[in-house]
Amino acid sequence: MLPAPHRLRRPADFSAVVRRGRRAGRRHLVLHLLEPSGPEEAAGPVRVGFVVSKAVGGSVVRNRVERRLRHLVRDHLDALPPGARAVVRANPASAAAPSDVLARDLASAVHRLVSPAREPG
Repeated sequence: MLPAPHRLRRPADFSAVVRRGRRAGRRHLVLHLLEPSGPEEAAGPVRVGFVVSKAVGGSVVRNRVERRLRHLVRDHLDALPPGARAVVRANPASAAAPSDVLARDLASAVHRLVSPAREPG
């Protein structure tokens, strides 16, 4: 379970992250990351939200995918900048993907967005 202070809940927060943040797309998921804009935001915890649409599957499948992603994100909270906000969007292929493949896609996306030697764009 992702601790409550690390959850993104308000629709406006989701929209801000998706619109203004950078993204890294992988086969099974897309990670949107919005780094803090000021020192007051940087003092807060990393907050993460999840988007799992009906294209992924029925409610049971969507909930399973979200639980798996939530579990995997816990391991990457320390890698994200303090105060950052992130949205993990599951692609339809995530429903049939094993957890190790989802973990690899998530780690790759985090590395791409957090890496100090990232390319602009």
